[in-house]
Amino acid sequence: MPEGDTVLQTAKRLDAALAGHVLTRSDLRVPRFATADLTGRAVLDVTARGKHLLTRIEDGLTLHSHLRMDGAWRVYAAGERWSGGPAHQIRAVLATAEHAAVGYRLPVLELLRTRDEEQAVGHLGPDLLGPDWEPHTALRNLLSDPARPLGEALLDQRNLAGIGNVYKCELCFLARVTPWLPVGELPVPTAGRLVTTAKQLLEANRDRPTRTTTGPVAALGRAPTRERLFVYGRGHRPCLRCRTPIRKADQADRPTYWCPHCQPGPTH
Repeated sequence: MPEGDTVLQTAKRLDAALAGHVLTRSDLRVPRFATADLTGRAVLDVTARGKHLLTRIEDGLTLHSHLRMDGAWRVYAAGERWSGGPAHQIRAVLATAEHAAVGYRLPVLELLRTRDEEQAVGHLGPDLLGPDWEPHTALRNLLSDPARPLGEALLDQRNLAGIGNVYKCELCFLARVTPWLPVGELPVPTAGRLVTTAKQLLEANRDRPTRTTTGPVAALGRAPTRERLFVYGRGHRPCLRCRTPIRKADQADRPTYWCPHCQPGPTH
């Protein structure tokens, strides 16, 4: 599931393949931009902003994309068979003489002026993996709506950018609080540690091919190394701390996992 670490890795792959090279093919398969032709222009860079991707191109253009739940960008060598999905799922193709970047199942794809990027990403809070990271602002944003459930506040990219559903569940477990706890009931020191842990986890996973939350950052000492996550995707399996079965329920239409013993408090 694409979250801040996954999107950053995607940006790095796209940047390595495209930046500094002239596009020999461009194909944006969305009605609004189907006639746009970027061939002959050089790609300047590809960068991540939270869970958004910004591909900057000569002449002041930016291709903005978002992966959401199951979107993906794949990079192929010239002449290599594209294997990321059926052709009808392709939404974008950017090719140079050496590589082709193919965007599959992209729910957000738009071409805008680089000077107007803030229209796409200006609403985002501090980026956990970006140069604008500011923990005090992130903490203030997170606690700004006291009645809001913590899980929903963590997913709100206006508070802090980069957390998705996996990290939401794992962070609540590590903080020993239920995702349904109103943020106003979360002690400020606990909230501060949660924000710090979020930064540490995403940093630890920014270059890993497989995301894990049970490593040194968690420092619990009881999780088998073969288990990559504490609660996410482990419904009905024993908690790695206390052996109580992990529970699963929807929160804001997202599957949410938690341990009822380690994370006491309100639920759905």
